[in-house]
Amino acid sequence: MRRWGEKRYNSLDYYCKTTYGEKLYKVVLNGGMSCPNRDGTIGVGGCIFCSAQGSGDFAGSPEQTITQQLIRGKDQLKQKRPIHSFIAYFQAFTNTYGSVEYLRHIFMEAIADPEVRILSIATRPDCLGDDVLELLAELNQIKPVWVELGLQTIHTSTAAYIRRGYTLDVFDRAVSGLRRIGVDVIVHVILGLPGEDSAQIADTLHYLNRMDIQGIKLQMLHVLKGTDLAADYQAHPFWIPSMEEYVELVSTCIAQLRPDIVVHRITGDGPSDLLIAPVWSSSKRTVLNNINKYLKEQDIWQGKFYAGKES
Repeated sequence: MRRWGEKRYNSLDYYCKTTYGEKLYKVVLNGGMSCPNRDGTIGVGGCIFCSAQGSGDFAGSPEQTITQQLIRGKDQLKQKRPIHSFIAYFQAFTNTYGSVEYLRHIFMEAIADPEVRILSIATRPDCLGDDVLELLAELNQIKPVWVELGLQTIHTSTAAYIRRGYTLDVFDRAVSGLRRIGVDVIVHVILGLPGEDSAQIADTLHYLNRMDIQGIKLQMLHVLKGTDLAADYQAHPFWIPSMEEYVELVSTCIAQLRPDIVVHRITGDGPSDLLIAPVWSSSKRTVLNNINKYLKEQDIWQGKFYAGKES
């Protein structure tokens, strides 16, 4: 069995400590951008699960400059512990959906902070044109750049239901383009999407095992107030896993995952004032403890069921 420090999976904390000599803390930023799936370019409603804040409910205020957001975010984190190394994480909406001039301005402002070690950008695969890739390549020569892509699933029917708005080949090209310029790719996958069973989730993981990706985020589906998913859930309730079911599901995913992929997330906690289901997810520490306990009790580790090169 492989071990990554005290964990049975290749956690982000372990990666940062072994790569940078210490834990890095995320400051969640808002670049004030929109999304082509909201402004009419692709669609107007956004992804079915996405909140009004564009999944940036914990991000800073777009009314502040990036420097102001960084100062505020760092100060909040430093009140809890003595730290001095951070990841500047652009999370809200689609963070490469803007002019290259604007993107250069906000990203350079972030990495100009001497305490920022990594620039992390959440975006859509269909918002990575050649000009954006050229900019990211330039930035990556200054400080490491990570790009997080919201794939969620490889299955066409589910992608249509959640209104993802792009096909799988677009994702493939985005990964290839980012890796060509040396940028690390992190992929977001949602577990428990309506209509998907454990075999379909495994299909998504097996697909990603074959891809040149460096990180993954695994998260249960959140039903948030004000979303179209919430309206669908209230009209036609679908299965939401219990904490015990989710712990078993995500542990199985970890066992199937390629061992070198860094696991950036295995749970999530939606805003308490918006969360409809699953309510248990708000107890993030309890969920994490239960996952780690289950992995130990069942003797599961990352890659236990990974058979090497995927066929």
